[in-house]
Amino acid sequence: CGHCKKLAPEYEKAASILSQNDPPIVLAKVDANEEANKEIATEFEISDGIVAYLKKQSGPASAEIKSVEDASSLIDDKKIVIVGVFPRLSGEEYVNFTSLAEKLRSDYEFGHTLDAKLLPRGESSVTGPVVRLLKPFDELFVDFQDFHVDALENFVQESSVPTVTIFNNDPSNHPFVIKFFNNKNAKAMLFLNFSSEVADSLKSKYREVAEQYKGEGISFLIGDLEASQGAFQYFGLKEEQVPVIIIQKNDGQKYLKANLEADQIAPWIKEYKDGNVPPHRKSEPIPEANNEPVKVVVADSLQDIVFNSGKNVLIEFYAPWCGHCKKLAPILDEVAVSYESDADVIIAKIDATANDIPSDTFDVKGYPTLYFNSASGKVLDYDGDRTKEDIINFIEKNRDKTTPQSHQR
Repeated sequence: CGHCKKLAPEYEKAASILSQNDPPIVLAKVDANEEANKEIATEFEISDGIVAYLKKQSGPASAEIKSVEDASSLIDDKKIVIVGVFPRLSGEEYVNFTSLAEKLRSDYEFGHTLDAKLLPRGESSVTGPVVRLLKPFDELFVDFQDFHVDALENFVQESSVPTVTIFNNDPSNHPFVIKFFNNKNAKAMLFLNFSSEVADSLKSKYREVAEQYKGEGISFLIGDLEASQGAFQYFGLKEEQVPVIIIQKNDGQKYLKANLEADQIAPWIKEYKDGNVPPHRKSEPIPEANNEPVKVVVADSLQDIVFNSGKNVLIEFYAPWCGHCKKLAPILDEVAVSYESDADVIIAKIDATANDIPSDTFDVKGYPTLYFNSASGKVLDYDGDRTKEDIINFIEKNRDKTTPQSHQR
Protein backbone atom coordinates (compact mmCIF):
# COMPACT_ATOMS: atom_id res chain seq x y z
CA CYS A 1 0.00 0.00 0.00
CA GLY A 2 1.49 3.33 -1.13
CA HIS A 3 -0.23 5.33 1.60
CA CYS A 4 1.18 2.91 4.22
CA LYS A 5 4.71 3.42 2.89
CA LYS A 6 4.24 7.18 2.97
CA LEU A 7 2.97 7.02 6.57
CA ALA A 8 5.71 4.64 7.79
CA PRO A 9 8.52 7.13 8.64
CA GLU A 10 6.17 9.52 10.49
CA TYR A 11 4.62 6.57 12.33
CA GLU A 12 8.10 5.38 13.36
CA LYS A 13 8.96 8.87 14.61
CA ALA A 14 5.75 9.08 16.64
CA ALA A 15 6.39 5.58 18.05
CA SER A 16 9.88 6.60 19.18
CA ILE A 17 8.55 9.71 20.94
CA LEU A 18 5.65 7.93 22.61
CA SER A 19 7.85 5.05 23.78
CA GLN A 20 9.59 7.55 26.09
CA ASN A 21 6.30 8.55 27.69
CA ASP A 22 5.72 7.63 31.34
CA PRO A 23 4.03 5.19 31.18
CA PRO A 24 5.22 4.25 27.66
CA ILE A 25 2.61 4.41 24.88
CA VAL A 26 3.00 1.67 22.29
CA LEU A 27 2.16 2.18 18.61
CA ALA A 28 1.68 -1.06 16.71
CA LYS A 29 0.94 -2.09 13.15
CA VAL A 30 -0.99 -5.02 11.71
CA ASP A 31 -0.75 -6.40 8.18
CA ALA A 32 -4.47 -6.55 7.43
CA ASN A 33 -3.79 -8.62 4.31
CA GLU A 34 -2.39 -11.59 6.26
CA GLU A 35 -4.90 -14.43 6.67
CA ALA A 36 -4.15 -14.69 10.40
CA ASN A 37 -5.08 -11.02 10.86
CA LYS A 38 -8.38 -11.04 8.95
CA GLU A 39 -10.38 -11.25 12.17
CA ILE A 40 -8.70 -8.12 13.58
CA ALA A 41 -9.21 -6.25 10.30
CA THR A 42 -12.87 -7.20 10.37
CA GLU A 43 -13.25 -6.19 14.03
CA PHE A 44 -11.94 -2.69 13.29
CA GLU A 45 -13.92 -2.45 10.02
CA ILE A 46 -10.77 -1.78 7.98
CA SER A 47 -12.28 -2.88 4.69
CA ASP A 48 -15.59 -1.15 5.44
CA GLY A 49 -13.73 2.10 6.05
CA ILE A 50 -11.77 1.78 2.82
CA VAL A 51 -14.93 0.94 0.86
CA ALA A 52 -16.82 3.91 2.36
CA TYR A 53 -13.93 6.26 1.58
CA LEU A 54 -13.59 5.06 -2.02
CA LYS A 55 -17.34 5.23 -2.59
CA LYS A 56 -17.33 8.81 -1.34
CA GLN A 57 -14.43 9.71 -3.64
CA SER A 58 -15.84 7.99 -6.71
CA GLY A 59 -19.43 9.28 -6.47
CA PRO A 60 -20.61 12.87 -6.99
CA ALA A 61 -18.98 15.39 -4.66
CA SER A 62 -22.42 16.73 -3.69
CA ALA A 63 -25.53 14.55 -3.30
CA GLU A 64 -28.88 15.88 -4.47
CA ILE A 65 -31.51 16.06 -1.71
CA LYS A 66 -34.96 15.34 -3.19
CA SER A 67 -36.78 14.13 -0.06
CA VAL A 68 -36.76 14.26 3.72
CA GLU A 69 -35.29 10.74 3.64
CA ASP A 70 -32.39 11.98 1.47
CA ALA A 71 -31.75 14.76 3.97
CA SER A 72 -31.88 12.38 6.94
CA SER A 73 -29.39 9.97 5.37
CA LEU A 74 -26.91 12.81 4.75
CA ILE A 75 -27.39 15.04 7.80
CA ASP A 76 -26.98 13.95 11.42
CA ASP A 77 -26.14 15.61 14.73
CA LYS A 78 -22.47 14.46 14.82
CA LYS A 79 -20.92 15.98 11.70
CA ILE A 80 -20.72 19.08 9.53
CA VAL A 81 -22.72 19.05 6.30
CA ILE A 82 -22.73 21.83 3.70
CA VAL A 83 -25.90 22.15 1.60
CA GLY A 84 -26.48 24.46 -1.36
CA VAL A 85 -30.05 25.65 -1.87
CA PHE A 86 -30.73 26.75 -5.45
CA PRO A 87 -33.71 27.89 -7.53
CA ARG A 88 -32.25 25.80 -10.39
CA LEU A 89 -29.31 23.43 -10.65
CA SER A 90 -27.35 25.57 -13.09
CA GLY A 91 -25.68 28.95 -13.28
CA GLU A 92 -22.50 30.43 -11.82
CA GLU A 93 -23.48 29.95 -8.17
CA TYR A 94 -24.25 26.25 -8.67
CA VAL A 95 -21.03 25.69 -10.66
CA ASN A 96 -18.95 27.40 -7.94
CA PHE A 97 -20.64 25.35 -5.23
CA THR A 98 -19.89 22.06 -7.02
CA SER A 99 -16.27 23.22 -7.49
CA LEU A 100 -16.05 23.80 -3.73
CA ALA A 101 -17.57 20.39 -3.02
CA GLU A 102 -15.06 18.71 -5.33
CA LYS A 103 -12.17 20.52 -3.63
CA LEU A 104 -13.25 19.75 -0.05
CA ARG A 105 -14.98 16.38 -0.52
CA SER A 106 -12.39 14.53 1.59
CA ASP A 107 -13.11 16.76 4.60
CA TYR A 108 -16.86 17.46 4.46
CA GLU A 109 -20.19 16.05 3.33
CA PHE A 110 -21.95 18.13 0.64
CA GLY A 111 -25.52 18.19 -0.62
CA HIS A 112 -27.67 20.38 -2.84
CA THR A 113 -31.41 20.86 -3.14
CA LEU A 114 -34.14 22.88 -4.81
CA ASP A 115 -36.27 22.87 -1.63
CA ALA A 116 -35.06 24.25 1.73
CA LYS A 117 -38.14 22.75 3.42
CA LEU A 118 -36.44 19.35 3.25
CA LEU A 119 -33.61 20.49 5.54
CA PRO A 120 -33.90 19.85 9.30
CA ARG A 121 -32.64 23.28 10.39
CA GLY A 122 -32.78 26.86 9.16
CA GLU A 123 -35.29 29.09 7.38
CA SER A 124 -37.42 26.83 5.16
CA SER A 125 -38.81 29.54 2.86
CA VAL A 126 -35.49 30.53 1.24
CA THR A 127 -35.23 29.75 -2.46
CA GLY A 128 -31.52 30.50 -2.78
CA PRO A 129 -29.00 30.60 -4.00
CA VAL A 130 -27.66 30.17 -0.47
CA VAL A 131 -25.14 27.86 1.20
CA ARG A 132 -26.26 26.43 4.54
CA LEU A 133 -23.64 24.88 6.81
CA LEU A 134 -25.22 22.56 9.38
CA LYS A 135 -23.10 21.67 12.39
CA PRO A 136 -23.41 19.90 15.76
CA PHE A 137 -22.30 22.88 17.87
CA ASP A 138 -22.85 26.60 18.51
CA GLU A 139 -25.71 28.02 16.41
CA LEU A 140 -26.29 24.66 14.59
CA PHE A 141 -26.55 26.26 11.14
CA VAL A 142 -25.14 29.27 9.26
CA ASP A 143 -26.25 30.69 5.89
CA PHE A 144 -23.89 32.33 3.39
CA GLN A 145 -24.55 34.00 0.04
CA ASP A 146 -21.16 35.01 -1.40
CA PHE A 147 -20.56 32.42 -4.13
CA HIS A 148 -16.96 33.27 -5.04
CA VAL A 149 -15.07 30.00 -4.50
CA ASP A 150 -12.42 31.56 -2.23
CA ALA A 151 -15.10 33.24 -0.11
CA LEU A 152 -17.04 29.98 0.13
CA GLU A 153 -13.94 28.07 1.21
CA ASN A 154 -13.09 30.67 3.89
CA PHE A 155 -16.68 30.54 5.12
CA VAL A 156 -16.58 26.75 5.44
CA GLN A 157 -13.21 26.70 7.20
CA GLU A 158 -14.14 29.43 9.70
CA SER A 159 -17.68 28.20 10.40
CA SER A 160 -16.61 24.59 10.90
CA VAL A 161 -14.48 25.41 13.96
CA PRO A 162 -16.49 25.65 17.22
CA THR A 163 -16.36 28.87 19.22
CA VAL A 164 -14.74 26.69 21.89
CA THR A 165 -13.35 23.33 20.78
CA ILE A 166 -13.70 20.55 23.36
CA PHE A 167 -10.67 18.29 23.86
CA ASN A 168 -11.63 15.20 25.86
CA ASN A 169 -11.87 11.45 25.35
CA ASP A 170 -15.04 11.64 23.22
CA PRO A 171 -13.95 10.54 19.71
CA SER A 172 -16.72 12.60 18.07
CA ASN A 173 -14.83 15.74 19.17
CA HIS A 174 -11.51 14.66 17.63
CA PRO A 175 -12.19 15.95 14.06
CA PHE A 176 -12.81 19.41 15.52
CA VAL A 177 -9.62 19.23 17.60
CA ILE A 178 -7.68 18.48 14.39
CA LYS A 179 -9.33 21.46 12.67
CA PHE A 180 -8.44 23.66 15.64
CA PHE A 181 -4.75 22.80 15.39
CA ASN A 182 -4.73 23.12 11.58
CA ASN A 183 -6.26 26.59 11.40
CA LYS A 184 -4.11 29.68 10.89
CA ASN A 185 -5.20 31.58 14.02
CA ALA A 186 -3.33 31.95 17.28
CA LYS A 187 -4.49 29.14 19.55
CA ALA A 188 -5.71 29.66 23.11
CA MET A 189 -5.90 26.46 25.15
CA LEU A 190 -7.35 26.19 28.65
CA PHE A 191 -6.54 22.94 30.46
CA LEU A 192 -8.42 21.96 33.61
CA ASN A 193 -9.95 19.03 35.45
CA PHE A 194 -13.49 18.80 34.01
CA SER A 195 -14.74 17.17 37.24
CA SER A 196 -13.41 19.91 39.53
CA GLU A 197 -15.68 22.30 41.43
CA VAL A 198 -14.46 25.32 39.46
CA ALA A 199 -14.89 23.71 36.01
CA ASP A 200 -18.33 25.17 35.24
CA SER A 201 -17.41 28.76 36.11
CA LEU A 202 -14.15 28.53 34.12
CA LYS A 203 -15.95 27.07 31.09
CA SER A 204 -18.62 29.78 31.22
CA LYS A 205 -16.17 32.70 31.47
CA TYR A 206 -13.92 31.16 28.82
CA ARG A 207 -16.81 30.87 26.36
CA GLU A 208 -17.79 34.50 26.99
CA VAL A 209 -14.26 35.57 26.09
CA ALA A 210 -14.21 33.31 23.01
CA GLU A 211 -17.45 34.92 21.78
CA GLN A 212 -15.96 38.37 22.42
CA TYR A 213 -12.85 37.69 20.32
CA LYS A 214 -14.57 35.87 17.45
CA GLY A 215 -13.06 36.91 14.13
CA GLU A 216 -10.01 38.52 15.76
CA GLY A 217 -7.43 35.91 14.81
CA ILE A 218 -7.56 33.73 17.91
CA SER A 219 -9.21 30.31 18.33
CA PHE A 220 -10.18 28.74 21.65
CA LEU A 221 -9.94 25.18 22.98
CA ILE A 222 -10.74 23.77 26.40
CA GLY A 223 -9.07 20.48 27.36
CA ASP A 224 -9.79 17.97 30.08
CA LEU A 225 -6.67 17.14 32.10
CA GLU A 226 -7.31 13.41 31.64
CA ALA A 227 -7.11 13.67 27.82
CA SER A 228 -4.35 16.27 27.64
CA GLN A 229 -1.23 14.43 28.79
CA GLY A 230 0.32 14.61 25.32
CA ALA A 231 -0.25 18.36 25.21
CA PHE A 232 1.26 18.75 28.68
CA GLN A 233 4.39 16.92 27.55
CA TYR A 234 4.62 18.97 24.34
CA PHE A 235 4.24 22.31 26.10
CA GLY A 236 6.28 21.33 29.17
CA LEU A 237 3.32 21.88 31.53
CA LYS A 238 2.85 20.38 35.00
CA GLU A 239 -0.36 19.23 36.65
CA GLU A 240 0.18 21.57 39.59
CA GLN A 241 -0.24 24.49 37.14
CA VAL A 242 -3.86 23.51 36.41
CA PRO A 243 -6.08 25.37 35.61
CA VAL A 244 -3.61 26.71 33.04
CA ILE A 245 -4.08 28.70 29.86
CA ILE A 246 -1.53 28.79 27.08
CA ILE A 247 -1.62 30.71 23.79
CA GLN A 248 0.56 29.62 20.90
CA LYS A 249 1.12 31.83 17.87
CA ASN A 250 2.08 30.57 14.42
CA ASP A 251 5.66 31.77 14.90
CA GLY A 252 5.99 29.37 17.85
CA GLN A 253 5.80 32.04 20.58
CA LYS A 254 3.85 30.87 23.63
CA TYR A 255 2.14 32.81 26.43
CA LEU A 256 1.07 31.16 29.68
CA LYS A 257 -0.82 31.79 32.89
CA ALA A 258 -0.93 29.03 35.52
CA ASN A 259 -3.40 28.48 38.37
CA LEU A 260 -5.98 30.54 36.55
CA GLU A 261 -9.19 31.75 38.18
CA ALA A 262 -12.39 32.39 36.23
CA ASP A 263 -12.37 36.17 36.72
CA GLN A 264 -8.76 36.36 35.45
CA ILE A 265 -9.51 34.96 31.97
CA ALA A 266 -10.88 38.12 30.31
CA PRO A 267 -8.23 40.53 31.72
CA TRP A 268 -5.37 38.18 30.82
CA ILE A 269 -6.57 37.67 27.24
CA LYS A 270 -6.90 41.46 26.89
CA GLU A 271 -3.34 41.91 28.18
CA TYR A 272 -2.16 39.35 25.62
CA LYS A 273 -4.02 41.10 22.78
CA ASP A 274 -2.53 44.43 23.89
CA GLY A 275 0.97 42.96 23.75
CA ASN A 276 1.56 43.18 27.49
CA VAL A 277 2.13 39.48 28.27
CA PRO A 278 5.77 38.31 27.98
CA PRO A 279 6.37 35.11 25.98
CA HIS A 280 6.69 31.84 27.87
CA ARG A 281 9.61 29.58 27.10
CA LYS A 282 9.75 25.83 27.80
CA SER A 283 13.13 25.14 29.36
CA GLU A 284 14.87 22.55 31.46
CA PRO A 285 16.63 24.00 34.53
CA ILE A 286 20.02 25.59 33.88
CA PRO A 287 22.51 22.95 35.15
CA GLU A 288 24.29 23.93 38.37
CA ALA A 289 27.48 22.22 37.15
CA ASN A 290 28.43 22.20 33.47
CA ASN A 291 31.91 20.69 33.60
CA GLU A 292 31.76 18.06 30.86
CA PRO A 293 33.60 18.72 27.58
CA VAL A 294 30.28 19.09 25.71
CA LYS A 295 28.39 21.89 27.44
CA VAL A 296 24.69 21.42 28.23
CA VAL A 297 22.50 24.23 26.91
CA VAL A 298 18.83 24.76 27.81
CA ALA A 299 16.34 27.27 26.44
CA ASP A 300 17.03 29.69 29.29
CA SER A 301 20.80 29.61 28.67
CA LEU A 302 20.80 29.43 24.86
CA GLN A 303 21.08 33.18 24.40
CA ASP A 304 23.98 33.55 26.84
CA ILE A 305 26.02 30.57 25.68
CA VAL A 306 25.38 30.54 21.93
CA PHE A 307 24.75 34.17 20.99
CA ASN A 308 26.16 36.42 23.71
CA SER A 309 29.33 34.57 24.73
CA GLY A 310 31.46 35.95 21.92
CA LYS A 311 32.61 32.36 21.25
CA ASN A 312 32.50 30.09 18.21
CA VAL A 313 29.82 27.58 19.19
CA LEU A 314 28.93 24.24 17.59
CA ILE A 315 25.60 23.09 19.01
CA GLU A 316 23.82 19.78 18.59
CA PHE A 317 20.01 19.62 18.75
CA TYR A 318 19.22 16.09 19.90
CA ALA A 319 16.44 13.88 21.22
CA PRO A 320 17.09 11.44 24.10
CA TRP A 321 15.51 8.54 22.18
CA CYS A 322 17.43 9.19 18.93
CA GLY A 323 19.84 6.39 17.95
CA HIS A 324 21.86 8.59 15.58
CA CYS A 325 22.33 11.10 18.42
CA LYS A 326 23.65 8.37 20.71
CA LYS A 327 26.09 7.33 18.00
CA LEU A 328 27.26 10.94 17.54
CA ALA A 329 27.72 11.60 21.30
CA PRO A 330 31.23 10.07 21.73
CA ILE A 331 32.40 11.78 18.54
CA LEU A 332 31.28 15.18 19.84
CA ASP A 333 33.01 14.37 23.13
CA GLU A 334 36.26 13.84 21.21
CA VAL A 335 35.79 17.10 19.31
CA ALA A 336 35.11 18.95 22.56
CA VAL A 337 38.18 17.46 24.25
CA SER A 338 40.34 18.58 21.33
CA TYR A 339 39.16 22.17 21.91
CA GLU A 340 39.50 22.19 25.73
CA SER A 341 42.61 24.41 25.51
CA ASP A 342 40.92 26.76 23.03
CA ALA A 343 38.92 29.38 24.95
CA ASP A 344 37.24 30.66 21.78
CA VAL A 345 35.39 27.45 20.87
CA ILE A 346 32.46 25.78 22.66
CA ILE A 347 30.93 22.42 21.76
CA ALA A 348 27.38 22.22 23.13
CA LYS A 349 24.19 20.20 23.02
CA ILE A 350 20.51 20.89 23.75
CA ASP A 351 17.60 18.47 24.20
CA ALA A 352 15.25 19.81 21.51
CA THR A 353 12.31 17.82 22.90
CA ALA A 354 12.50 19.47 26.34
CA ASN A 355 13.41 23.04 25.36
CA ASP A 356 11.86 25.60 23.03
CA ILE A 357 14.07 26.32 20.04
CA PRO A 358 13.91 29.70 18.20
CA SER A 359 12.56 28.51 14.84
CA ASP A 360 13.47 31.77 13.12
CA THR A 361 17.17 30.93 13.68
CA PHE A 362 17.36 27.13 13.76
CA ASP A 363 15.46 24.86 11.38
CA VAL A 364 15.30 21.63 13.39
CA LYS A 365 13.23 19.03 11.57
CA GLY A 366 15.11 15.89 12.63
CA TYR A 367 17.76 14.65 15.02
CA PRO A 368 20.59 15.19 15.38
CA THR A 369 20.78 18.66 13.81
CA LEU A 370 24.06 20.58 14.10
CA TYR A 371 24.48 24.36 13.83
CA PHE A 372 27.55 26.56 14.13
CA ASN A 373 27.40 30.15 15.39
CA SER A 374 30.64 32.05 14.84
CA ALA A 375 31.94 34.58 17.36
CA SER A 376 30.72 37.36 15.07
CA GLY A 377 27.22 35.88 14.90
CA LYS A 378 27.24 34.05 11.55
CA VAL A 379 24.88 31.03 11.84
CA LEU A 380 25.55 28.01 9.62
CA ASP A 381 23.97 24.59 9.53
CA TYR A 382 26.35 21.62 9.44
CA ASP A 383 25.54 18.96 6.87
CA GLY A 384 28.94 17.25 6.57
CA ASP A 385 29.97 13.78 7.67
CA ARG A 386 29.65 13.06 11.36
CA THR A 387 33.31 12.31 11.97
CA LYS A 388 35.70 14.03 14.34
CA GLU A 389 37.93 15.17 11.48
CA ASP A 390 35.14 16.61 9.32
CA ILE A 391 33.53 18.47 12.22
CA ILE A 392 36.86 19.99 13.27
CA ASN A 393 37.65 20.99 9.68
CA PHE A 394 34.25 22.70 9.44
CA ILE A 395 34.84 24.61 12.68
CA GLU A 396 38.30 25.72 11.58
CA LYS A 397 37.01 26.85 8.20
CA ASN A 398 34.16 28.93 9.63
CA ARG A 399 35.37 30.17 13.03
CA ASP A 400 36.38 33.77 13.73
CA LYS A 401 40.02 33.82 14.82
CA THR A 402 41.46 36.63 16.90
CA THR A 403 44.81 34.93 17.48
CA PRO A 404 46.18 31.65 16.13
CA GLN A 405 44.79 28.74 18.15
CA SER A 406 45.97 25.17 18.49
CA HIS A 407 44.20 22.06 19.58
CA GLN A 408 44.87 18.36 19.65
CA ARG A 409 43.65 16.27 16.80
